[in-house]
Amino acid sequence: MSLNGKTLFITGASRGIGLAIALRAARDGANIAIAAKTDTPHPKLPGTIHTAAKEVEEAGGRALPLVVDIRDEEQVKSGLARTVETFGGIDIVVNNASAVQVTPVANTDMRRFDLMNGVNARGTFMVSKYAIPYLEKAENPHILMNSPPLEMKEKWFAPHTAYSMAKFGMSMVVLGLAGELRSKGIAVNALWPRATIATSAIQNLLGGDAIMRMSRKPDIMADAAYAIFNKRAAGFTGHFLIDDSFLYGEGVRDFEPYRVDPTQPLAPVFFTPDEPPPPPGVVIDGYRDIRELPAARTRS
Repeated sequence: MSLNGKTLFITGASRGIGLAIALRAARDGANIAIAAKTDTPHPKLPGTIHTAAKEVEEAGGRALPLVVDIRDEEQVKSGLARTVETFGGIDIVVNNASAVQVTPVANTDMRRFDLMNGVNARGTFMVSKYAIPYLEKAENPHILMNSPPLEMKEKWFAPHTAYSMAKFGMSMVVLGLAGELRSKGIAVNALWPRATIATSAIQNLLGGDAIMRMSRKPDIMADAAYAIFNKRAAGFTGHFLIDDSFLYGEGVRDFEPYRVDPTQPLAPVFFTPDEPPPPPGVVIDGYRDIRELPAARTRS
């Protein structure tokens, strides 16, 4: 298994899960196009495309920092073209960029609705659309979405309809595009965590330090993505994967190193279905939704 010499175009790669996936691939000597909006330091969010590029190069990869707002058609097309000009092609596209606001309909501003659906659903659709001609030329092409299984249940929509529409919109692209591209040998899959992942969104929006301690490190998503990319694309497509269940199937038995604080219970994340169940020994806090956790309510 190696991604040496492969080129990845990763949206939202300046921090969090996107950066973790980039660094895992960089350890093999991969080329990483860091497609994100943060060109200069943000007052509340760590990292920029330039700090991410430095980390990628220090990890052993080659980096191309790109200012890309995936709502902007010309920026998307230009970013993909510059990646090909720099590295000679694109082998893998990771649609990781996402906007979050977990509010009921009555409390959701329409500008925020437009942002979430513009970034999550439309942005994922557009990046994938314009990447297809490049992926058709790759030896083992993959598209991966950071999005949940398509379990259409009221409990996943009622508390935060706009956000649910946006995230499930990404997964609908997986469902349709997997079928559309199967004959071309381009794999299209989705990957979703079982527990919360320690990212800026969790820190700033969903409970602060308390939930961070109940989370897993982004490395679990990076390791799962790495295993997906090393699958033969023509025979592995249309899957909606949960990080730990997938890694268990790949032979991983010890999930403790992924925990931020092993003394704390793992916090449940949105949209994770009951099946497949957690791997043996993995216990998720019994609350149905992260927002029900006392830590999320008190924001310690």
